[in-house]
Amino acid sequence: MPSEGRCWETLQALRNSDKGRLCYHRDWLLRGEDVLEECMSLPKLSSYSGWVVDHVLPHTQENPPPSETSPSSRSTSALDQPSFVTKSFIRNSAFSPASPKTSDGTKEKHESQHAESIVLQSSRGIKVEGCIQMYELVHRMKGTEGLRQWQEEQERKVWALSEMASEQLKRFDERKELKQHKEFQDLREVMEKSSREALGHQEKLKAEHRHRAKILNLKLREAEQQRLKQAEQERVRKEEGQVRLQSLYALQEEVLQLNQQLDASEQHKDLLKIDLAAFQTRGNQLCSLISGIIRATSESGCPTAESQAEAERALQEMRDLLTNLGQEISRAYEEKKRQDEEEAQVKLQHSQVQQGSEAHKESPAPSQGPGGKQNEDLQVKVQDSTMQWYQQLQDAAAQCVLAFEGLMSSKDSQIKKIKMDLQKAATIPVSQISTIAGSKLREIFDKIHSLLSGKPVQSGGRSVSITLNPQGLDFVQYKLAEKFVKQGEEEVASHHEAAFPIAVVASGIWELHPRVGDLILAHLHKKCPYSVPFYPAFKEGMALEDYQRRLGYEVKDSKVEQQDNFLKRMSGMIRLYAAIIQLQWPYGNRQAIHPHGLNHGWRWLAQILNMEPLSDVTATLLFDFLEVCGNALMKQYQVQFWKMMLLIKEDYFPRIEAITSSGQMGSFIRLKQFLEKCLQRKEIPVPKGFLTPSFWRS
Repeated sequence: MPSEGRCWETLQALRNSDKGRLCYHRDWLLRGEDVLEECMSLPKLSSYSGWVVDHVLPHTQENPPPSETSPSSRSTSALDQPSFVTKSFIRNSAFSPASPKTSDGTKEKHESQHAESIVLQSSRGIKVEGCIQMYELVHRMKGTEGLRQWQEEQERKVWALSEMASEQLKRFDERKELKQHKEFQDLREVMEKSSREALGHQEKLKAEHRHRAKILNLKLREAEQQRLKQAEQERVRKEEGQVRLQSLYALQEEVLQLNQQLDASEQHKDLLKIDLAAFQTRGNQLCSLISGIIRATSESGCPTAESQAEAERALQEMRDLLTNLGQEISRAYEEKKRQDEEEAQVKLQHSQVQQGSEAHKESPAPSQGPGGKQNEDLQVKVQDSTMQWYQQLQDAAAQCVLAFEGLMSSKDSQIKKIKMDLQKAATIPVSQISTIAGSKLREIFDKIHSLLSGKPVQSGGRSVSITLNPQGLDFVQYKLAEKFVKQGEEEVASHHEAAFPIAVVASGIWELHPRVGDLILAHLHKKCPYSVPFYPAFKEGMALEDYQRRLGYEVKDSKVEQQDNFLKRMSGMIRLYAAIIQLQWPYGNRQAIHPHGLNHGWRWLAQILNMEPLSDVTATLLFDFLEVCGNALMKQYQVQFWKMMLLIKEDYFPRIEAITSSGQMGSFIRLKQFLEKCLQRKEIPVPKGFLTPSFWRS
């Protein structure tokens, strides 16, 4: 039919049009896809287009147009080509979903009528279409089943993964819980350890606290006991002070009575050949001395044992003075009575009386030698000239004390302040002397020299001068000399090398101010009588404590110091004396003669060897003297010095050894070894600490 040819031509034209090339799907509404989604992409053919192209199109090109063929041939061709009709129908069916978007209702009606005409014309095409739909349905069912299976598989995998994740989460939670438990355990252990350490530390602190509390309690008890002891000592001291004060008043009364007896001896002036003025002057000095002691003790509130001892010494000296005067008067009367007798007999009797009285009153029994015989070739007392020199020095010191008695006894606060400033200015520089540089030593010397010369010096931040008080010079000289000797007694006794710097300053001051040197000797002889040399004799009626003080011992509260301490002090003072006699101030007059040079050291050595030795004392002092001054004496006297050393070794050592007990052999052995070594080497070594020229350049 002509209409069928035109249908095919129309289908062919529609297929070749732009719209025919679009891809249509029947189930696009079911899938919910966007209608215009494929408009934006390139057009594509159905999956069945390949079969239509391979089987239908070639036949179409071979057949002539419908107008040129008969109706029977066209129907046969149509029946022989079901695929083409089916595909065309499928294509038209695919295009049908896009129809609702157009407003052309006629076009939709035409297409549906055209499709129906195609279906009616080909029953085989209907079968093919049915097969296609069945195939699509089966394909969709298979796809749905595959999708369901895939979803189930995915659900199983998700469930498996979920189970695995759950198990892993459980393991993670278990590990986390285990870690937390372990950390908690560690923390608890650390806390327990810290707690134990804290408890231990607390116990240690408690123990220390108890120990300290115990120590504090002990100290408190000791302090309380010390306080009670000091209070008891203070009470005893006050009681003793009252007793001493009463004793001082009794001594003063007795001294005044004895002084009146001295004044009463004026009636014998014509008979005596001696001057009574010296006795009276000395008696007045002793009275003033005791008065000064009483005034000083009244200011201090309690007299000391030293004050009482000094007053007793003054009373004893007054008694001796009166006794000597009585002896002189008795001697004068005896001489006058015997004037009528023969002159030779009178002289002989007078000599016997004098010798007898001296031997009975002053001289102790001579010591015995190693063989038990008395050593009559050595003296037991010092020479008269030496004793006169000793007494002159002591008198000069007493006169110096009387000279500044007003300064000492004044109660004026201003004068007391001046006294303290002067004492500090005099004593502090001496205390600063040690084995220091020569430049520092020169500063100390210049300060002391300026003070003695009346120039103002700085002391304690204030300007001090002896011109502030008329008695200032006597006071400063006395205190300065006392301090030099005290340094020997304390500093040199502990540090032997300190003897030389102290001695060179003392020697320089002695050279410029001779009175200070005399006072140094007076203090030295008083504290160390062996530096004279002088062995005080025990007299009848003398207290044992007074005799021990005269020997140089310190007696406090009726207790005598230990022998070792006594020898140490004597050693320090002898070393200072031995250093003074060999040193001169290097910045003074080089041509000036030493005021108390090596000749006095030679005299001291000769005199002590002419006297009987004392146990433990003589050996100690000889060693100290020779160790410090031996080198200088060796250079000065040479052969004579070595002769004296041989004399000590051969004659004097046996005497010392004979009177030395086994417990006192240390000082003797030390002296013996020192002397034997020096005789073997024929040289006395330079003493340790001797001031060399390099010392003064430092």
